[in-house]
Amino acid sequence: MTKRFFAPTRREVLAGLAASAAGLAGGGAMPPAATRLPLQARPATLALRPGQPATPIWELVAPSTARDVRLKRGERCEVTLRNDLPVPVAPVWHGLDGAAAAEPLLGRAPVGPGVTETSIISMPHAGALLADLSLLEEGLKRPVRPLPIIVEEADQVAVDRDEVLLIEEWRLRPDGTAIAPGTDPRETTPLYTINGRTSFELSASGNQRLRLRFINGSQRTVLAIKLENHDVRVMAMDGQPAEPFLARNGALVLAPGARADAFVDTATSASFLLHDGKEARQVGTLAITGWFDRRAPLLPPPPLPSNDLPVQLDLKGGLRFDVALGAPDAGWTRPASFSASSTPAFRAKTGRTVVLALKNSAPVTTAFHLHGHHFRLLDRLDDGWKPYWLDTLAIEPGQTQRIAFAATYPGSWLIESVATDWAAPRLVRWFAVE
Repeated sequence: MTKRFFAPTRREVLAGLAASAAGLAGGGAMPPAATRLPLQARPATLALRPGQPATPIWELVAPSTARDVRLKRGERCEVTLRNDLPVPVAPVWHGLDGAAAAEPLLGRAPVGPGVTETSIISMPHAGALLADLSLLEEGLKRPVRPLPIIVEEADQVAVDRDEVLLIEEWRLRPDGTAIAPGTDPRETTPLYTINGRTSFELSASGNQRLRLRFINGSQRTVLAIKLENHDVRVMAMDGQPAEPFLARNGALVLAPGARADAFVDTATSASFLLHDGKEARQVGTLAITGWFDRRAPLLPPPPLPSNDLPVQLDLKGGLRFDVALGAPDAGWTRPASFSASSTPAFRAKTGRTVVLALKNSAPVTTAFHLHGHHFRLLDRLDDGWKPYWLDTLAIEPGQTQRIAFAATYPGSWLIESVATDWAAPRLVRWFAVE
């Protein structure tokens, strides 16, 4: 069964009208055709334990792409999703701002088994995105691998290599099978992979500048990833350029679904170490073979090109709302029970600054994810913000964090809350930008 779904945002409609008018004025030239991006949700297997059969899993893939999915900023994509799983799926695009037509449960219904759905999605910003099918995880019988999608800058960035490092968490039974998140993890053992491998190796020459796009593809765990004996210069967070800074002790701390771009100037072979809050373990290596001769020494890199997010946010004139994460009396519900007719967490007029006080009363760290927009993490006194943008934030038990964002994109959008406990349910609410 095939259905075609196209519900453009107001911005896309206006852009389309302007392009049509320009085409008529110029002799009838049509706007460029959309880039085709076929995606497939399908069963698969992954070798996770030596000497045991490959583990049955589910995955989201781009079948026509040998490696990473690479798009360009500003590109219009005709995304065709074929669901070959026995359950409905609702893709979440971490880091994709302003695509109201792609918003799961609000902009579109889940894609049923055996259904192919086509939609038009624009890529307004460069950066690392993550397409994930775990929103409706109550119906999942297997863990699902997400799909990194890289939207490249219009101008080439001066690096020698650009590599994606997708970190994933698995909970394995003694027989080697993996359980889906949101289920009881008793009698399971955690295992972590990078790019689907339990022992990852990245080969490079010395004196090269690498752009490493770290992605926490786990569903419940805050992870710290470290490359030993190297400076790790953070250039982007959650797909948005940051004021460059050195990671403390060379370690990046990432909430579930979070992404960080780092520049590393290779010097010597080193280990990738992963810490899940309980123990550190080696999950890969950087293997240096040979030396790259340069005409000039490497200098500190300039910031990445801007994605044109606001330079300033009007905190004094902002709309302020308290959001109690996961509180049962605060309107949170499991995605399978979500209704668009429920009361929104808040409403905002387009163009207003919104300030949210996110309170975590749970006994464990809770991850918060904002759909359709990026936000600033505010300083404790509300008098400034950290020098980067985020779409995902881990909040420690008993803590309140304040964030601010510009309500730029009209539409209905989800917010997500999930405790960092494998068995904890994923919860959602929604907000409106009018």
